[in-house]
Order: sequence, then structure tokens, then C-alpha cells
Amino acid sequence: MLLAGPTALAFFSGGYFDGPRAWAGLLAWLAVVVGVLAGAPLLPRYRGSRLALAGLAGLAAWTLLSMLWAPVVGTAYHAGEIAMLYLGTLLAATMLLRGEATQRLVEPALAAGALIVIGYGLSERLLPGVLHFARSVSAEGRLEQPLTYWNAMGELAALGFVLSARVAGDAVRPAGLRAAAAAACAPLGMGLYISFSRGALFAAGAGMISLILLAPRREQLTAAALAIGAGALAAVAAAPWHGVTGLAGSLATRERQGAITLALLVVIALAAAGVALLLARRDWATGAVSLPRGVPWIAGGLICAGLAIAIVLGSKETSAASQPLPGGATRLVTLQSNRYDYWGVALRAFAHSPVHGVGAGGWSVYWLRWRTVNEYAQDAHSLELQTLAELGVVGAALLLACFGGLALAARRALDSPLTGAGAAGPGKEAAGPGKGAAGPVAGAAGPVAALVTYLAHSPLDWDWQMPAVTLVAVVLAGWVLATAELRAPRRSAAPRD
Repeated sequence: MLLAGPTALAFFSGGYFDGPRAWAGLLAWLAVVVGVLAGAPLLPRYRGSRLALAGLAGLAAWTLLSMLWAPVVGTAYHAGEIAMLYLGTLLAATMLLRGEATQRLVEPALAAGALIVIGYGLSERLLPGVLHFARSVSAEGRLEQPLTYWNAMGELAALGFVLSARVAGDAVRPAGLRAAAAAACAPLGMGLYISFSRGALFAAGAGMISLILLAPRREQLTAAALAIGAGALAAVAAAPWHGVTGLAGSLATRERQGAITLALLVVIALAAAGVALLLARRDWATGAVSLPRGVPWIAGGLICAGLAIAIVLGSKETSAASQPLPGGATRLVTLQSNRYDYWGVALRAFAHSPVHGVGAGGWSVYWLRWRTVNEYAQDAHSLELQTLAELGVVGAALLLACFGGLALAARRALDSPLTGAGAAGPGKEAAGPGKGAAGPVAGAAGPVAALVTYLAHSPLDWDWQMPAVTLVAVVLAGWVLATAELRAPRRSAAPRD
């Protein structure tokens, strides 16, 4: 349920609506019960993991409590339902993702799920005479199915792309799996491009930077370069054909363009797989790479600086409502957006009620009251700002506690040696390429980099309201918390007198 659930939910509009989301929540808490019956510890021992779970639990409780002052009680309840879904999933993942075989499955399973969803969305463009899906006018031809929202499709493609790049560069995995992961980067890169989501492209870049810096090895660097090359070539293969990128033209035109693009995509994917197999069998393509100290700070600084520059420059652009943007590639050369209007209303709502906020789901009411552009919107397109507006300082503090605990657990998972038999010591190769797992896990770089991908996008869109996307990050967060439990405590370099 944890590994396949997000993919299944994607085919029910991403779990955005009440029915599928309620069933997902029921199954998530059923997984918690299964964990308890199986004897898994309900709460982790590590303080960072406890802080992350307590922060999310507090956020869920505060969201439900806000029904007392929210302008629309039903909307506040549904917001609490989403938070409870994520809490159950995080708790279940922390309890259940501790076995060696299970932990080894997480990255390839979630990457494969993203590939299935993105491949489904691409299929009607590559085989338009065979498949035809529902379309929304607002998408303007962008990749939207099955999630029904193009930016969410772009973010899911970014998550799958980063995870696939990590699997392709993980020397302890079988060569065939690494080759398959490299091949998957081609359709994922094409899907990321056809979503024309600027935020998702930024998030993918943030995730790849983090991956390279968190796994500084030759095999990971070459795999990252191969993944980026395959994704870029796939995007270039689709770019000239408006029938593929925008569903434009007659059926005959779209069939011809789709066939050409499909043939090129297959060639690119096979070439990526072949290169990955070749690299997996070369000793010179493995080994550590020396990087400066403070690697996480470097990655964080680059990502935050890039986000800040984009926001500042974008604030000078005109609103998209006064000068509508086209749905195609021209979106990628401008920072024009209505998000600045959404964020302005969110900050004004926070100023109106800074302690407890205006209530979960209340931003949409204040948007109708204070909006400066004639556009319908239900979300502030920013997890952090919407939390601040709707749940006030209390809600923001709880969200920060969750993120802070996750950061502590990620640091522990990345830095400390594994406990248990068969664990490799620091700086040692546990197994050669294709020789299987080394200890309980092969490294936390992939899940942490994918979480960076999600967090880099969270200030820019409403991923929180799209469970099929956020659940991927929540399962990975549970993996990190579970891994932190398996890690040995830090020890000082020398004993004190």
C-alpha cells in the first residue's frame, strides 16, 4: 500500500477529491494497525524522528481544531483529512520500512510509479490514433492526465527523475536495474518538459544538485550526466512537434508527429540503457570524488539563492491575468505569474489573524474578498504561505517542527554508519556493482535529494492538496525516519580524559 498507493491514487485525479482521499486515509491508518500487530514500534526512539512525527501530528490536530473559526467548516474538515492521511502514511512508513529488502525497494518502486503515471500521460500524445483522454481548457495542451493538473505532473516527473538518476548511479544495485533507471529518465524528462512547469524544472534542478553533492562518487556523477542527457534529448525530440507538446493539429498530423517522437524516445531510452550497462562494467567509472567541506550548506545556499532570485525577478513581471501566458514553451522564458497576487492575499490574511490564522481552507474566502485579478483560485500556491495565512504562527511552527525533525533525521541517515551485521564502515565499499545490498540500506542520498525536490517546489504550488504527489515525499520521509533508527549514534573522535 505504501509503495504502490501513490501510483494507484494518481488515476483518481491524484486523490484531490474527497472519496479517493478518504479511502487512501483509511488504508494508511490500516497500515499503521498492521505495523502494530506485526510488533513494529509505534514511535521511533530518535528525537529527530519523534519531532517530525509530533510536528505533523500537531499540524493535523490544529487543522481540525480550526473548524471552530474557519469561515467554511467543511473545507477545514477536508484540509484536516489531508493532514491525517499524511500523518498515517508517515507513521506507517516509519514503522514498516525497516527491513533490508523493503528498504531496497523504495527508490525503484516510487520511481517506477512516477514512470507509469508520466508514461500514461504521454501515451495519448505518442499514439493519438489509439488513445484519447479527457482534456481541460485551462491546461492549454500541457501534460495534465491522469492527475488533471500540469504542474503536479511536472513535479511528479521531477521526483521520478531524481530517484531514477540515483538508482542509475547506485553501484551496489544490479547492472540491469541501473540500466532500466537510466532509460526511464528519457520519458520522465520528456514529461517534465511537456508539463511546461517552471517550478518543476527548478525543483528537478535542486534535486539533482543535492544528489550530486550528497553522493560524491564517479558512478553517481556519470549517471547524473547520463540522466540529464537522456532527459534533455527526449525533450528536444518532442519540442518541434506541436501535436505532441500541445495536442494541436489534425489527427493525421498528430499521429505522424507522435510516431516520430515515439521512435526517437525509444532510441534515446535504449541508448541510455546501453551506456549505463557499459559504465557499470568499467572500474574507472567508480570511486569517491573529493568535494569541499560543508556540502549540504553549498547545496542549500544554491537552491535558496536560485529561488529567491526567481521570486524577486518575477515580482517585476506583469500579472498573468492582465496578459495571459500561452500554454507552450514560451512559458519557460518568463517569470510572469498570478502567484504574487495569491501570496499577497495570504500575507494580508496572516496580518488579519496572525496567531491562529483565518482557519483551514479560509484563504479562498479571503481571496474572493481581496483579490486584485478576476481569477478563481482555492489555494495560495505555496504550502508555507498558506499555512501561515490559515493556521497562523502556531501552524507555521508545527510545520517547521516537522521539517526540522526530518532534517535532523536526514542528517543522521546520511552521516552515521549503519548498525547491524554486514554494515559497511565509513568510506568502505560494501559491494561491487551488481553484487547486491550492503547492510540495511545503500545510502540515503536518493530519498533526501527527492525530498529536496519536493521542498523546493512546495513554496511555489499546491502540492499539499495533491496526495498522489505529496505521498511520494511522505513515504520517502518515512524511509528517512526509519533509516535514522537503524543508524548507530555518533561517537566522538577521541575519548576525553
